[in-house]
Parts: sequence; structure tokens; C-alpha cells
Amino acid sequence: MFRGTHRLAGHDFDAVREAMERPQPRVALGLALRGIASSAIDVSDGLLGDLGHILRCSGVAAVVEADAVPRSAVLAAQPLPLQRTCTLAGGDDYELVFTAPRRVADRVQAAAREARTAVTCIGRIEAGQGLRLGRSRRARAGEHLRLLRPLQGLSR
Repeated sequence: MFRGTHRLAGHDFDAVREAMERPQPRVALGLALRGIASSAIDVSDGLLGDLGHILRCSGVAAVVEADAVPRSAVLAAQPLPLQRTCTLAGGDDYELVFTAPRRVADRVQAAAREARTAVTCIGRIEAGQGLRLGRSRRARAGEHLRLLRPLQGLSR
């Protein structure tokens, strides 16, 4: 039983527990993104909550493509509603969510290679306020949101 809400078997439980108890903060990538990313925050209070801090401080809105958010193999094997809950509201992952203008996409990828960490575009920044969820895997032009590697845990 994981956090009293979801039952996982053997190896899956061990993998999720390991990710929760020994998170791998993305310090190398954070350092590599200096001068490239316009904003960044670690995902410790859930993706939507932490992204909300960026949006409020920056005075902008965002569209997050919910199904584009990376997830671990363990999470990907769970029912889709649970996947979305965990990827959008789960916390303590210590992955980074960051924004970067589309024009620096090559520099973002170079920073990711330097840090040996994959990045995934999960949405876009727009004028306005608030956050909307989308279900498309493709973000459009403008400033893009990115998240590092698959989120490892279920809910934390």
C-alpha cells in the first residue's frame, strides 16, 4: 500500500519508494540552464502548484498539455486518471519545470545533454493569468514549458 491510497506490487512498490525516499535533484541541469531559461522551479509541491508560483510572479498564463507530462513506467501502467493526478498534483519529485523561449530550443537541448538529463516540452506560456490544461502532445509557438525526465513516483 502506497501512502494508504494505492496498492503496488513488489518491484513497482520498491521503485516508487526509492524515488520518494531518494530523489535526485536536477542541480546540474539547473546550472546548465543559467542564461537560457527565463524561469525555473523544482517540483516539490506538485507541478501545477509550483508552476503556479512562476505564473503569479511573472504575470503570465500557461497551457499545460497534461498527457505530455513525462511519467515513469510504473505510473504509466496505472489508470489514466491516477496518472494525471500524480503527474499534475504529486509532489516531492524534485524535477525542474522551466520556461525558455522557442528561439533557444537548441541551447536548451545542449544544456540537457551537458547535464545528461532529458527534457520534454509540456506546454506554453501565454499572455493573461492562470493555468489551463490541454490534452494535445504538441505545444505551439512562444515560450515553452519543459519538465525534466519522467516523474518517478505516484503520489507523495
